[in-house]
This record gives sequence, C-alpha cells and structure tokens, in this order.
Amino acid sequence: MGSQRCDSGAFPIIDSHIHLYAKTHIPSLAWATDLAEDFPLNRQNSVDEYKAAAGEQANLVGFVFLETDRKSGLESTEWQAPYDEVDFLIRIAKGTPIGGEGHSTEDSKLVLGVVPWAPIPAGLTLLKQYVEELESKFAEAGIPKRLSGFRYLLQDKKPGVMLQPEFVDGLRYMGEKGLSFDLGVDSHRGGMHQLVEAVELLQRLQDFGSHVRVILDHFCKPNMALTATDIQNAHPQYVEWKRHVEQLAKYPFAYMKLSGWMTELPPQDENNPLDIEEMLTQTKPWADVIFDAFTPSRILFGSDWPVVNLGGMGIQKSWQYWHDLVEGMLDSRDLDTKSRAQIWSGTAIKAYNLAMD
Repeated sequence: MGSQRCDSGAFPIIDSHIHLYAKTHIPSLAWATDLAEDFPLNRQNSVDEYKAAAGEQANLVGFVFLETDRKSGLESTEWQAPYDEVDFLIRIAKGTPIGGEGHSTEDSKLVLGVVPWAPIPAGLTLLKQYVEELESKFAEAGIPKRLSGFRYLLQDKKPGVMLQPEFVDGLRYMGEKGLSFDLGVDSHRGGMHQLVEAVELLQRLQDFGSHVRVILDHFCKPNMALTATDIQNAHPQYVEWKRHVEQLAKYPFAYMKLSGWMTELPPQDENNPLDIEEMLTQTKPWADVIFDAFTPSRILFGSDWPVVNLGGMGIQKSWQYWHDLVEGMLDSRDLDTKSRAQIWSGTAIKAYNLAMD
C-alpha cells in the first residue's frame, strides 16, 4: 500500500448517499412489490438502523438523504408520497420524531442535506410549483438550508427523457436556485445509450451557461461482473463505459460518487467474503478510471445504505466493508491528506452546498 496510508478516523466523514424509510412506509415505495419476508430492504431502514450499521468508530459527521423512489407521477395529483417522504425527513432534521419511525431528537444533527424526488420532465410551471411547495415546508420548519437538491431517476426511463427541452430547462432552473441534481443512470441494465445521453445533457447545460451541479450516482452502474480477462481484452462494455465517464468528467460542474459498487459486483459469501486486498485488485480497473478522470476534488464518498446490504455481506457488515474498501482505494492511490479529506467530506460539502454549522 502507499506511503500515505491513514486511518479514515482522522477525517470527518459525510455519507453522501443514504436512503431512509420506516417499516410502515414500504407500501408507498414504487419498487417494493412482492418482496420476500427476509429481503434486506423489506424491513425498517431508518436512522436507528443506519447508525447501527455505520458504527461510532466511523467518525461520521452526518449524511445526505436521497429520495427512495416513492410512488409518484408528473401530475400534481401524484405527489402525495414524495410529500410524505419530505415530511418524514423534516421530522428527522427538526428532531421531532413520531413513535415507531426509528429516529430520536438527537439525530437531527445528522441530516446535513436532503435530496427529494422532483417532477423534472413535467415542465417549468409544475416543477416550480412543486419546488416552491417543498421550499416552504423546509422554511416553515426552520431548516431551509437542508434542502440541497433534487433527483429524478433516469435509469428505468425510456430513451430521450433527459434530453427533452423540459428536462434541460428544469435543470437550468435548479442551477439558478443554487440546487444540485443527482443523475442516476444504469449503463449495464439500462443500456449504454444512457451514458451517451448523459454526456449530451451536460453539453447542453454547459452551452446554456447553467450553474447546476450534477452529481453522478454509483459510477453510472457499469457491468462490474466483467473479469480481468474481459477488461484486458478490451470488452466493449468496459471500453464504452470508460470513454463516456471520461467525457462526463470534462464538465467542471459534474461530480462522481464512490458508491453503489456492492450491488454491481458478483454477490459475496457473507461468511467468507473476499478480503479487502482481493476486492481492491478486482475493482482497480474501474476505480482507476474514476480517480484519473474526476480527481479527489470532484469525488465524494457515499454508502448507498441500505441498498449496499444487497451485496451479500449482511446488514451488520456491508456499510463497514464498503467504508474499508474505499479507505483501501485511497491508500492504494497514495493520496495526500487534502485529497482524502475532500473525498470523505469536503467534496460533499461543495457539491451539495451543505451548511456546516
């Protein structure tokens, strides 16, 4: 390992990507259909469970909450579930818990940023109505700075959605308000065209002079089941993913999260997982692309909890395993103190414009 090896306990950590919901919220989640009883996401995954997963040793300052894909639509009559989710996060951020929701008054300090769903393709009239209603909710709660940005998942949408004029105008509007946008695509299951469109989207935003900060989630979900031999033989999925990611990195307002790997890799044996060194070797081709293209000033740590629990490590181990793997990446890159601090927290503060009181 590099000479700059340093325990992440020396750095404050901001987890830039977590999801939260109480057990009673599961029926409102769009993806929660026909879930097995023992499925790791078919349980309460709120702040109590998150803190147990992260552990006190992680030097955790707080987190950025990302919307959990509640049932929604582009018409205002379809916004109740996202509104309910925002109300839930406001209760956490204010420290006003409702019994059974899995959080307490002292947890309010952990909520550094909230990134709700937004109907971005709906057109500016409806989008402004929605955003202004959420801004009013946060202002009335006395926590306006906790509203950091918005997300509209694109990984399961038809081709062309993100290039519609209404979508581009929506992101320009976000930029005018100083808000960020989380761009979630899936280049493996959704198709490589999603990355092609993402590059075109960023080019259009730049042409318009937009100031919106675009935060790319989960490495854009490449096919990480490819073997070392596949990569050495220039497998098209790896070559195309690499080329498009490098193109995305050319836009200075684009950021990349170190998140979401565990669900893209082959499942681990919970009782006999790959040790960190083996996993670092397996994931190095992907990590090298991200670090070389974006550099630490535009890379931020995120756990994707509780989805990270689907990687086969178990709900007690997954967060810490991912944390340790990221720490190993930073060691292997021989990063200096400033670069490490950026990845663990500094880039998240910048990308989400977090108010660190």
